[in-house]
Amino acid sequence: MNIILVEKEKKSLTETEKMIRSLQKDAEILCFDNSPAALAAARKKPIDVAFLDVHLNEMDGLILGSYLKALNPKINLIYLTDERSDAFEAMGIRASGCVLMPTKKEDLQRELSELRNSLDKKGDHSVFAQTFGNFEIFVDGKPVVFKYSKTKEILALLINNRGAQTTNGEIIAALWEDDDSKTSYLSNLRQDLQNTLTDLGISHIITKMRGSMGIVKEAIECDMYDWLEKKKKSRYQYLGEYMNQYSWAEYIHAELDEIYYGWDDE
Repeated sequence: MNIILVEKEKKSLTETEKMIRSLQKDAEILCFDNSPAALAAARKKPIDVAFLDVHLNEMDGLILGSYLKALNPKINLIYLTDERSDAFEAMGIRASGCVLMPTKKEDLQRELSELRNSLDKKGDHSVFAQTFGNFEIFVDGKPVVFKYSKTKEILALLINNRGAQTTNGEIIAALWEDDDSKTSYLSNLRQDLQNTLTDLGISHIITKMRGSMGIVKEAIECDMYDWLEKKKKSRYQYLGEYMNQYSWAEYIHAELDEIYYGWDDE
């Protein structure tokens, strides 16, 4: 089990961490006193349970929770607060639970024993994105079959953009050459992508924000990412072909060619 704990008061953070560790001895617990650091960590590692101080400084716990839920729809959000009114708001966004502060061990134990979402897992999945040649994505060595070809293409575009948030407008421009009539269709495809990844147990590989999406680079292995990072030491070799199915990939194709031929001059 991976647990993330975020409290703004460091003394309270330390005390709560000790209580959780005594209740979940085998869990990996990540502790932070600010939202940005916690969110960055969650993008690298799937989180099962999040204990969040509602009244954080940079980004309040409820907003942080919404981002964590975008990374993993099955996450269990448990809010920590000293105001009873916050409990009603937390339940309204389908949190797993709420604990009144100062935190007590028995309250933490109660919430951990009554999690909204099951923690049963078959284990971590390996995800590999092949971009050299035709684009394919593999989970545990098996190619993913998509219901719609455009769903697969959206995922290819996110991987092509290397972790940058890609707006709905940018997706429409790439896939349909700025055809604004595709907005509703894109909404359906976004949901299909989310459903597909959730069914495969890999929903954490993308981040979804209002009006944009992005790939979590650290959550996948990708031939292009490895090649760009390790250059000639990479196990993958660029042979002049990149995402052959998609016309929009030609721009990156040219960039990769330039990088490749530039290495010969070094």
